Amino acid sequence: MSESNVKYTEAEALEYHSKGRPGKIEIIASKPMATQRDLALAYSPGVAVPVLAIAETPTRAYDYTAKGNLVAVISNGTAILGLGNLGALASKPVMEGKAVLFKRFADVDAIDIEVATEDAQRFIDAVELLEPSFGGINLEDIAAPDCFVIEQTLRERMKIPVFHDDQHGTAIITAAGLINACLLTNRALADVKVVVNGAGAAAIACTELAKAMGVRGDNVIMCDRKGVIHKDRTDLDQWKSAHAVETEARTLADACVGADVFLGLSAANVLSPEMVKSMADEPIIFAMANPDPEISPPIAREARPDAIIATGRSDYPNQVNNVLGFPFIFRGALDVRATAINEEMKIAAAEALAELAREPVPEEVAAAYGGRSQSFGRDYIIPAPFDPRLMEVVASAVAEAAIRTGVAQKPIDDMEAYRQELRARLNPTVGVMSLAYESARTNPKRVLFAEGEEPNVLRAAIAFKEGGYGTPVLVGRDEVYNLLKELGVEDPQSYEVLNSRNSPLVGRAVDYIYEKHQRHGLLRREIERMVNQDRNFFAAAMLALGEADAMITGTTRPFSQSLKQVRTVIDDEPEATPFGINVIVSRSHTVLIADTAVTERPTCEQYAAIALRSSAFARRMGLEPRVAFISYTTFGNPPGMHIEELRGAVTLLDGFHTDFEYEGEMAPDVALNYEMQQRFYPFSRLSGPANILVMPGLQSASLSTKLLRAVSGESVLGPYVLGLEYPVQIAPMTASASDLVMLAVLAGGDAQARQQREAARV
Repeated sequence: MSESNVKYTEAEALEYHSKGRPGKIEIIASKPMATQRDLALAYSPGVAVPVLAIAETPTRAYDYTAKGNLVAVISNGTAILGLGNLGALASKPVMEGKAVLFKRFADVDAIDIEVATEDAQRFIDAVELLEPSFGGINLEDIAAPDCFVIEQTLRERMKIPVFHDDQHGTAIITAAGLINACLLTNRALADVKVVVNGAGAAAIACTELAKAMGVRGDNVIMCDRKGVIHKDRTDLDQWKSAHAVETEARTLADACVGADVFLGLSAANVLSPEMVKSMADEPIIFAMANPDPEISPPIAREARPDAIIATGRSDYPNQVNNVLGFPFIFRGALDVRATAINEEMKIAAAEALAELAREPVPEEVAAAYGGRSQSFGRDYIIPAPFDPRLMEVVASAVAEAAIRTGVAQKPIDDMEAYRQELRARLNPTVGVMSLAYESARTNPKRVLFAEGEEPNVLRAAIAFKEGGYGTPVLVGRDEVYNLLKELGVEDPQSYEVLNSRNSPLVGRAVDYIYEKHQRHGLLRREIERMVNQDRNFFAAAMLALGEADAMITGTTRPFSQSLKQVRTVIDDEPEATPFGINVIVSRSHTVLIADTAVTERPTCEQYAAIALRSSAFARRMGLEPRVAFISYTTFGNPPGMHIEELRGAVTLLDGFHTDFEYEGEMAPDVALNYEMQQRFYPFSRLSGPANILVMPGLQSASLSTKLLRAVSGESVLGPYVLGLEYPVQIAPMTASASDLVMLAVLAGGDAQARQQREAARV
């Protein structure tokens, strides 16, 4: 359930769906299709081999086809959103949209199927026959009571997950919110009195899941259009009668008296302020009718200021949005090849969502709320749809429940490795950085966060600490503690804060910088002012004096300015030159580009030094380095100028005892195409495509990375600074909290490598 507050015109909506390629989905080949050999493997005759293997062992379809990551989104269009029965064809835009959400949020491939029948049995027969094609079935927009019959029958007949999201998706998100609302109001689920207004698919599913989680059946009163569903009524079908109770209440108003919880899945404005006033102290109101809820939140708040209120809309707090559930529920179910999505898996999803809402929220959540800080409380009991942790938290909980209850055909032995895989699934940069993250957990460091009063820096520090990567040291004023509390930190005093105005370490910082620059025109009072007023100078001095292992900065000023300030305090590494390296990440490859930040046109010695340090950096990310010195020419073809320094770098490396491959000068299309190297340059010393490109100059390096980011949509990380005497990373001003965590992890890794080099010298 969701209702956006984004405004648009009908013409804009139609243009969105029609512009370019009509619709919202397309099929993309996941294997090479460039050569005749590729086609022979993809189809005849090569395809016969997996055909025979699957015929012999049917479960191998999960190994050789897309079945294990493929969901059918199926509807007959009898209950399209709030629009009613408009037919199967009219439901197609909605089903395509659902398929897009599966892919966007959980990397599940989904295909929409519209079935042109209102006969439940014919619908069942059609869907049942699709079992060989799909790993799961998502039923959507099917009117009650047929939706109950269809889902139940298909669940009994099919050995893959069948899930009617209108029922169970809403129920799971509602249950998560109910758990947290009860926690905030000191209620136990077994004791709460619940009124459910509505008796359709979603209402019945919400009621059944609430009861499965501990709400007592005799404490639930359900109402339909005719009033309370009680034992004396003779007009009830089997689904409603299952929730009939002994009660003297006959109207919604009667049922609300003394009730703890109102669950509305019905129609607009049916809950009056008087009904709300009659409820118990701190009432919990879920008014989820769309587009207009059973009672407007401002009206409910006026009637009961102590209420906790949720709706299906995004323009009010506590949105019950199904996208929080179904993509990740299917992700977990598919990954263990579950034969069903059972009650325990639904409860696991609800509990995981509830727990996530109680965690400090990352920057992406604040962005989803227009930049407003959010933390667990009455206006934040349900996670935001764009919380990046949903995939890992919900899918792993569902997978574990499937394994525990015996419906998993492919149990997962290492759940921590699975969670890591989930983190990397939507964001390939996580996979590239996995070794660096694991190293940080093994060797946690103290990292200075120089801009400790910036919200995204604080979120990064929280994530850095909670991830176990090290100890954040925040450079800022005393109000940092209040800012941490606003971001949901229960114990802000557990964070170390260094105040550059009154810290007892200020004097040491001034002494250190003054000693370096007293003969270079800087007066002591100037240095005192620099340290007091600019945290880069203070933080860099603290790093040099051993108060921390590493430092990150950069979000409040241009990269070049931050680097200049840091280099005022911290020298270059002996016999090295600082440089910047960017990491280009796609699903199929990772490439490092240097120097993107410091030196306009390196010398041959600097090129060689960049190659040496870049190779060590690549190994920290799990890459076996293959360096190419990039030029407009490949081994002199075509001839040109300004290639002597690149050739000189190769000659220099030939004289060293290197443990990585390098070659050049090479054009980038050759460096990245190993087949071309073998065909035209068989003497090349590279054993595969280059993964480190040392560019001929700062301009070409910087332009290349920015073009890749802007035109191709590649993930571009960095630039990361290497070659300073102490580990410092400088973030771009646009860096997110996730980017800053990554920088802090890498800075800590630099510190670990530095300590190892020093130990080796001893």
